[in-house]
Formats: sequence, structure tokens, C-alpha cells
Amino acid sequence: MPETKLHKVQLSPSTVEHILRRRGGKLHAYDSINPSKTALIVIDMQNIWLQEGMAAYSPYCAGAVPATNKLCKAMRSAGSKVYWVRAIYGDDAPKTWSAYMEYLSPEDVERMLDGLTDGRPGAEIWHGMDVQPEDVITAKTRFSAFIRNSSDLERRLREDGIDTLVITGIATDVCVESTTRDAHMLNFRTIVVSDATATRSDEAHNASLSAMFNHFADIFTSDEIIEMLPSTKVSKRS
Repeated sequence: MPETKLHKVQLSPSTVEHILRRRGGKLHAYDSINPSKTALIVIDMQNIWLQEGMAAYSPYCAGAVPATNKLCKAMRSAGSKVYWVRAIYGDDAPKTWSAYMEYLSPEDVERMLDGLTDGRPGAEIWHGMDVQPEDVITAKTRFSAFIRNSSDLERRLREDGIDTLVITGIATDVCVESTTRDAHMLNFRTIVVSDATATRSDEAHNASLSAMFNHFADIFTSDEIIEMLPSTKVSKRS
């Protein structure tokens, strides 16, 4: 197992105060999960970020693995489906996403395209992730999986009758937040898992969680999500 670090999660106090006021004293928008209408979305848990020695490896990203795998198992058992989303930027991005290529140094662009071209080792889902044959695996070509022409994720979710997304993965402030915001705009109920998401620092992680909590997603820990699953509640009573 690679070196790991866990984020110290601290939502902005002013955001929490704002949420409590707007929800009439309630901290959370959701207090239950219907597994048949809920999907676990796992974003970009790929070698480039999770395998030591890769160009973008981060111990914080590796730290999100246990909570993510725990959720995969629990949500499958409850009857939810797991969707794995891979970032694939290397095929036509230099031409179709030239604004982003110009935003970075040539060296950084080269590292990204080399690592996230389909078929390259960096683009594969890390071997330590709990991927099962019944799961869905798809790819996206932009930070958000829901922006126009980025992926087929929305179509797959609609076809499966999904209206609620439990979102995990990396990076919190980039692909997770971009996907979450667009999902909410598309009328999905959105939940982001604070210990199953990660980015480069506590500061960036907490700023992103607070921004999403303010308008775009409910924020829970993995244990809180599992507690809301019907099968978990039944087993604890028996």
C-alpha cells in the first residue's frame, strides 16, 4: 500500500451557519438513501494519482482509497450501482481543449497527456480499487463528466433510473467539484463524501467541500452514508 494521508476536514463555520439558516435549522438536505435510485460515482481513481512514482502521485489521494472501497462494498450490498469514471485527456485534447493546454506549462501538459492517454499505465484504474464485474466503467474528456460531449455518464444514469449521486474520487476541487456542480444543475440529488475525496492539501479540500455544501451538494462522511443505507439499519436492529 502506498504512503497515505487523511485530510483534516473542517467545513467553513460561516458556510455551516448559512446552511443552517437556509434549511431552517437542519444541517443536511438528505436523511435517507433509496439504493435502487442511487449511484456511487467514483471519479479518477487512476494510477497517475495513486501509484507511487507516477507524475501526479499524492498521499492524500491514496488516503481516500479505504473509504471509497468501503462505500463500494456497502452500496453494492444495499442494491446500488457503482460507476467508475476515468479521466482521458490525451487523445484530442491539444486541439479541442487548447485553452487549457495554454493555461499550463509545456512540461506539465506533456506529463498530463502522457499519463492520461487511453492505454497508458497512468490512465488505468489503480489495482487497489474494488472494481467488480457488475460495475460500470466509463471515461470523460473534461473535468466534469456531465459537460457536453465529455462522457456518456448522464445517459447511463438516466437509463438506470438514477436520481441520486454519492460522489467520491479525486481531485476534490477539480473533477469532483466540476462534476458535482453540473450534476446538481441537471437535477440529480448530489452527495459528496468528505473522506472518500481528496486533493493536494487540507486547505484546498476544505475550501472545495465548503463551496459545494453551500449550494451544490450535501456533505457526509462514508460512515454516515453507510448508516443511511436501509440494509445497514436493518442489520443493526437484528
